[in-house]
Amino acid sequence: MEDATCVTSPSPLGNSPTADYDVALRAIEEKRLPALKGFGASRITVVRTSERTSAAITEWPDRATRDAAELKIDEVRRSVKREDQSRMTGEMKGEIVTDV
Repeated sequence: MEDATCVTSPSPLGNSPTADYDVALRAIEEKRLPALKGFGASRITVVRTSERTSAAITEWPDRATRDAAELKIDEVRRSVKREDQSRMTGEMKGEIVTDV
């Protein structure tokens, strides 16, 4: 079975929630998603959870790939936080046990 990671994060605060979210989403699409794919992710889904927040669900072919990518992912998160002031507010991970 595949493994998955779910990360939630708000967009940076500013004058316009929609504009701020669009900027944050563009950064996710341009920087975070390609990095995750490069680390071996098989699929990444970004879900908008409010005006300012998203959840990214990353699927990995197996736990070994996810675990090997974990340190690299932490570095990407630190780098992105320095660049756009976004932050991760939660993370869950585990084995995918069913898929429809």
